[in-house]
Amino acid sequence: MYKVDLHVAEWLKSSYSNGQGECVEVARLDHVVGLRDSKRSDSPVLAVAPAQWTAFLDGFTRP
Repeated sequence: MYKVDLHVAEWLKSSYSNGQGECVEVARLDHVVGLRDSKRSDSPVLAVAPAQWTAFLDGFTRP
């Protein structure tokens, strides 16, 4: 298990976000990728392995 300092995370929002806050933010952290609700910066963070995140994204780009 890794201890991650979320205060230094650089959260990125999708360029497809419609500006109404209905989006997920992503941050590349030490050893994990963090996901959180963009409407609430204090929301819980889901942390996944980089390989899991890549597999998830590949699901959108492959036919």
